[in-house]
Formats: sequence, structure tokens, C-alpha cells
Amino acid sequence: MALLELRGLNKHFGGLHVTNSVDLELEAGEIHCLIGPNGAGKSTLFRLILGEHHPGSGNILFAGENITALKSFARIDRGLSVKFQVPGVFKGLSVRQNLEIALQRQHHGVELAREIDRLLTFLNLEADQEQTAGNLSHGQKQWLEIGMAVGLKPRLLLLDEPTAGMSPEETHQTGEMVQRLNVDGMTVLAIEHDMAFVRQVAQRVTVLHLGQVFAQGSIEQIVADERVAAIYLGQAHV
Repeated sequence: MALLELRGLNKHFGGLHVTNSVDLELEAGEIHCLIGPNGAGKSTLFRLILGEHHPGSGNILFAGENITALKSFARIDRGLSVKFQVPGVFKGLSVRQNLEIALQRQHHGVELAREIDRLLTFLNLEADQEQTAGNLSHGQKQWLEIGMAVGLKPRLLLLDEPTAGMSPEETHQTGEMVQRLNVDGMTVLAIEHDMAFVRQVAQRVTVLHLGQVFAQGSIEQIVADERVAAIYLGQAHV
């Protein structure tokens, strides 16, 4: 059984057909990357999965349950978590306080402190734990929000351009974090434009174009697909 299944998902905004009969299956334990040119409908698809938008038609199944009508908080309760493209950290609070806010629903007392310490080590933010989050570098803010998302121990982690604005070194470090999470059993669906990151982590890739699934396969199959190169403004490579 697929962990996440999208069946015939459609979403219109006025006369604009943003998501067009999308079918997608995400297997438990995989890292799946969603790519496509700007305006392909990737972010809208994420918001449909999260329940921030509701489809005009089609269904969303999570672990076999139809969650199409559920509110966002109910989906999170069932094991979904997300890190959006723009970091949503509490800039006036310390790094440690940010993690405490994210984790306090599931952990308390000594257990909470231990889990925060574990995440600080994982995120390479131990030395910055008392630093005000607003003073972190852009890459560190991205990592902090990833920590806040994975602190919920989700079954499925959604990442919306997690390496946006990062240096190549930071991008590679982020890929290593995602791979470690996956080794520990977390399923990941990531929207990403940085193909170095996609090559590093993706076990399967889905290409969206004009709101539709345009191609799907391994990164090697996607890179070799001339049709995919063509929709990226005629580039000779992806």
C-alpha cells in the first residue's frame, strides 16, 4: 500500500486549471522529488496534500485513509509535517526555544530536553542554541525549520525547496540530513529546483508541467528524457 496516493486531483483558481488530474503514489520509506518549471503547480499540489487548499475533484489517501476532507491539523495528527520554502522560525526567540515550541506537544520534561539536544546535534546547531534565530544565517534558519518539522516525528515529511538560497556546501549538507532521516525510516517528498540536491537524494522523481504529471522515474531516466529538458527552456540538461 502506498503511504500517500493522489487520485485524479484537480484544482482551479477561477479559470486557471492549476492541478490537472494528478495521479501520484509515494511509497513508504522513499525520497521522492517533485520538479518542474515555475508555474507547474508544485506548490499548489503541496497545499492540497496539507489541506490548505481543497481540490475541486479527486482524492488524497494517506496510509489507506481518505483524508481529502480533513483539516490541516488532522492531517498533521496522522503523521504529516512540512517545511515551507521561506523559513518560518520565531526570529526573536533562541534556536533552542524554537525547537521547544515545536516539540512540546509530544515531549515533556527531561524527554523534551533530550530530544532538543538530539536535534541540535543533528542540525549542527549545538554551538548556536542560545543564539536568537533571527541572527542565524539563511542556511541555518532553513535547517532549524527542518528540525522543527522532523521533531514531530512525521511518517511523511514535505519539503518545499529546502535548499533555496543555500550555498553548494549547505545544499550538500542538507541532502545528507535528508538521507539520514530516510535511513531512520522517514518518507520524504521534496519540491526542489536545485538538481544537484535532486541527484543526491532522489530515489524517484516526478516532473510536473502545466499542472499535470509530465514524466516519472529514476533521476537517470529523467535526466535522459529529452522532453523534460525541453520544458526547462530548452536546456540540454536537467
